[in-house]
Amino acid sequence: MRTVAVIGGGASGMMAAITAAEAGAHVILLEHKDRIGKKILSTGNGRCNFTNIHQEPICYHSEDPLFPWEIVSRFSAQDAVSFFLQLGVYSKNRNGYLYPNSDQASAVLDALRMELKRLAVEIRTETHCSEILPVKRGFRIHTDKGKVSADRVILCAGSKAAPATGSDGSGYDLAKRLGHRMIPVLPALVQLKCGENFFKQIAGVRANGTVSVWADGQCLARDTGEIQLTNYGISGIPVFQVSRYAAQALYEKRTVTAELDFMPDFTAEQMQAFLKARASARSGKSAEEFLIGLFHKKLSDLWIRLSGIPRTKRAGELTEEEIRKLCSLTKCLRVTVTETNSFDQAQVCCGGIDTSGVDPETLESRFIPGLYFAGEILDVDGMCGGYNLQWAWSSGYVAGRSAAV
Repeated sequence: MRTVAVIGGGASGMMAAITAAEAGAHVILLEHKDRIGKKILSTGNGRCNFTNIHQEPICYHSEDPLFPWEIVSRFSAQDAVSFFLQLGVYSKNRNGYLYPNSDQASAVLDALRMELKRLAVEIRTETHCSEILPVKRGFRIHTDKGKVSADRVILCAGSKAAPATGSDGSGYDLAKRLGHRMIPVLPALVQLKCGENFFKQIAGVRANGTVSVWADGQCLARDTGEIQLTNYGISGIPVFQVSRYAAQALYEKRTVTAELDFMPDFTAEQMQAFLKARASARSGKSAEEFLIGLFHKKLSDLWIRLSGIPRTKRAGELTEEEIRKLCSLTKCLRVTVTETNSFDQAQVCCGGIDTSGVDPETLESRFIPGLYFAGEILDVDGMCGGYNLQWAWSSGYVAGRSAAV
């Protein structure tokens, strides 16, 4: 019987261990935290958005844009749904976002743990791996609790995101020592810090809008949804979706800005005409009052102040230029992005092991036969909405099956 050692007990590691064990291998799962699967418990705000039924290549990012889809196509979202159904987890569909029907992330983790137990996977927690050595017949893994021998090794040690759950980046060092190149690892699906002083005045506001990230005059990405304004900058799902592009541009020392459009359903011309008509219809209202009911009061106050309009000025007395300024602020509030939040706040990372050194059919190393990779350690990250867990299931399945046969 072939022995497969899986390093990392996160989502991809557990899937790899289950798949390899089902294929007949003896599996040893090594995890340096005191429990496996800690990060799963925090996904989907504790409800575990474990996949998404809307799948296409654009949902995944990598230096090689075709690489992730080759893997996801071999273990699809429907395969993930069927897999968890067999484990007893019935799914709930929220606009394509799939959750366990219980709305408990612990249900997903418990189901995986029970399956690992059923398949007699040997789990060793609080075991830190310091080196993977290829030997004449397989591998010898050096740990703080002795040496582990295996015929095949699957490295699923995660990224640097949310290090409290176990992803501390230690797997990157193991891969680099075996000849693998790294794409710079940066926070992704993360909040953006901005340089303007006015954010403290609008902190706590949530508003639907479009956020676009720009660098040196080029639009890198945009997304629409609920934008959350904080005392340091911007957050919310649309910000998360574009944050990887901001992180990469900042890493390249480019000047990065974000443009916030709080009325994305209106063109600039339509918005100007709308404000002009509103001012005419509420001509007796003050400039401050005529925006009530249109925007959050904190935002209205900001628009008035930044446009230089006296608060007590009658709406009917607003000039074309003043209305144009208000329109510009509501449609394109431009802010300077100074940095992302840290790895501690990031949900995932962009960057990782360069996929050019990995076989897209098997996820086996092109340099070290018998060494495989899965999960966030690779240069693959997905959009917010269950895609990163889908990548974990897909890559874990492919690596586990390949290593066992």
